[in-house]
Amino acid sequence: MAGAEETLHGKADSVNVTMNATHDPQRQSWVLSANRPGDAFPIQNLPFGVFAGASGPRIGIAIGDQVLDLRGCSGLLGPLPAGTVEACAATTLNALMAVDPACWSALRARLSDLLRSDHPRAADHQRALGPHLMAMADVRMLKPAVIGDYTDFYASIDHARNVGRLFRPDHPLLPNYKYVPIGYHGRASSIVLSGSTVRRPKGQIVPAPGAAPRFAPTQALDYEIEVGFFVGAGNRLGERIDIEDAASHLFGVCLLNDWTARDIQAWEYQPLGPFLAKSFATCISPWIVTMEALAPFRTAAYARPAEDPAPLAYLASEKDMREGGIDLSVEVYLRSARMDEAVRVSRSNLRNLYWTPAQLLTHHASNGCNLQAGDLLGSGTVSGPEEESLGCLLELTRNGRGPISLVADERRGFLEDGDEVVFRGHCQRDGFVGIGLGECRGTVVGE
Repeated sequence: MAGAEETLHGKADSVNVTMNATHDPQRQSWVLSANRPGDAFPIQNLPFGVFAGASGPRIGIAIGDQVLDLRGCSGLLGPLPAGTVEACAATTLNALMAVDPACWSALRARLSDLLRSDHPRAADHQRALGPHLMAMADVRMLKPAVIGDYTDFYASIDHARNVGRLFRPDHPLLPNYKYVPIGYHGRASSIVLSGSTVRRPKGQIVPAPGAAPRFAPTQALDYEIEVGFFVGAGNRLGERIDIEDAASHLFGVCLLNDWTARDIQAWEYQPLGPFLAKSFATCISPWIVTMEALAPFRTAAYARPAEDPAPLAYLASEKDMREGGIDLSVEVYLRSARMDEAVRVSRSNLRNLYWTPAQLLTHHASNGCNLQAGDLLGSGTVSGPEEESLGCLLELTRNGRGPISLVADERRGFLEDGDEVVFRGHCQRDGFVGIGLGECRGTVVGE
């Protein structure tokens, strides 16, 4: 692939995404672990994260099984657009998220050149960068950004239908679903990093229909597999973001576990929606895969049936319909305290979302709400139409009535103390190098 920008034409010309030399499937790195088939972090990925350095938090990128300290190698990052090198020396990604997307692209191109094995000065780059590489296994990751606000959406129509059938079998999908991206404002302060323990929350629970509630630990603890979208440059209060410009306000993605106490939720959500059943913990993976890295895996948006209403004008974009989806596979694994290995219980794909990331962001700002760099938007549970693609235990077990088998003597309706939930995400496409999002892990502990 040439250094000049090229255009990817996908199946049936449904995708038209600009790419460049950083996506070249022939490009390899002198960091040899990045060239292993199936590695989550090849040179075509280069996700950003924050790790604990000897002198405080530092920004790094993942390359193979290594982490490159960007502050340490800042002398090799120029010439880049103003402010970019300084943002790489910060202690969070917020400043980098806030710069123009052209700066993100220039930084990605420079890092790719510094790390590629066929660069004319590859030997010099390896000598200069080598001291700033650390084994990922030896690095303690931190939250990648100061997350000022967190909003969780409900963008999977299959998830919405499945949940609706459990509680409203005659009218599973509410009348507004196909018109408006449904969401709620979550609790940013309780967002934790992958690897954290999640304490079983207490709340008001109704033990039987018509009974008075009691305050007790949840007996219906669940996970929800989601993808989180980090906002880049935001908008001023009172201003909107046009659907055609929405993509330039999205920095990248991570995996997200929206832990939920279903029995607490069932009592408290009427009439205002989620509250304590979700605010006790939300878990994210440490590496943010940039939207540019995802370019080869963009796909057409969800194909709405002919009888469905068209999106209202402010959410309608022919370009977004052609390439607004992302072909990103997400998997859920469970392991009990007595099991040696986790077993996969579901696999779905982000292309199943009824609403695109651009539509979610555009709708969020449509009333003039000011988004800020580092804000996090959750996709909502990513479920598909098949049994194996259901993204939470509420769906998989029919609200606990049909427990799933993990191994011969282990069944789960909902999560028990000691259970570990592991999310994994990856993208694959013929003719391109696959990339991964890494893992999002969390273990349930008793009250």
